[in-house]
Amino acid sequence: MAEVDPSFIQAIEHRPKLTVTEAQGIPLIDLSISNTQLLVSQIGDACKNWGFFQVINHGVPVKSREKLLLASRSFYALPKEEKLKVRRDEVNPFGYYDTEHTKNVRDWKEVFDYTVENPTVLPASPDPDDKELIMLVNQLPKNPINMREAFEEYAQEVKKLCYTLIELIALSLGLPADRFNKFFDNSTSRIRLNHYPPCPVPELALGVGRHKDGGALTVLYQDEVGGLEVKRKTDGEWIRVKPTSNAYIINVGDIVQVWSNDKYESVEHRAMVNPEKERFSIPFFFNPEHSTMVEPLNDLTDDENPPKYRAYNWGKFNMNRRRSNFKKLAAENIQIYHFKVSK
Repeated sequence: MAEVDPSFIQAIEHRPKLTVTEAQGIPLIDLSISNTQLLVSQIGDACKNWGFFQVINHGVPVKSREKLLLASRSFYALPKEEKLKVRRDEVNPFGYYDTEHTKNVRDWKEVFDYTVENPTVLPASPDPDDKELIMLVNQLPKNPINMREAFEEYAQEVKKLCYTLIELIALSLGLPADRFNKFFDNSTSRIRLNHYPPCPVPELALGVGRHKDGGALTVLYQDEVGGLEVKRKTDGEWIRVKPTSNAYIINVGDIVQVWSNDKYESVEHRAMVNPEKERFSIPFFFNPEHSTMVEPLNDLTDDENPPKYRAYNWGKFNMNRRRSNFKKLAAENIQIYHFKVSK
């Protein structure tokens, strides 16, 4: 067995299986159909029963995605010292990083994060009493020279898709289509370029450990190598999501779970590694403004269905999560269940 840094090794109960269970029946939704009522019904069923789904004919041009994917491949092919020139730190989460942790175990990956709103306003610290805000900007390498252009073009296209999806989700909950839109006026959305090098111990390590996404929605592109696994809600089994040509995988995030008062539940997922092939993925995290107080919507709660969560500030919540991903901490990072209302 190859020797690797012990920080990469998952606890026995969380190690990947050597046998792969291909997911069956994952909702595949064609966004080009003109029957809005049918779309709303399909998305509502997918959010309730799966927590994720795939979309095709989504309107994002292939050329925009391929331009960013090519830039990603070019960047990750650079010497390590070049990539480190745009390394993120504990304050600025935008740029390159290769020692990210999930659930306090190091991920087998490199990442590059780009804020969609440049500059982005964020809390200066996770301290709830600290009102200071900071303005952060993207770090971009000198090469590839078209990286900024590729990011900006892709961001504009995927943002359109995100608004389409969040409006369909609102309708599926019986709300006005634009019910959620105001939360994203000054969003903290970001794009991430993931690179998973070949791993000599795929039975011990993970590209990204088990987790749920803290934001509203994640729009994920994974290349043909694949590797995404989700925990099936019916039996808790890990199932592999096979890549579908020109499709996006949409994850319901924790914020939608809280807004819907648990009618829709975010899904736990993880990223596998490959012993022979490198692979790439591009998640777009659709996140609200930092000042957003996340809580079950009044429209969806009443005396018979009271709020199941206390309100929390998204900016502070996200700051806590970033700290735990940046370095190993003594405790698990913050989760929405920490805000559950006691029965």
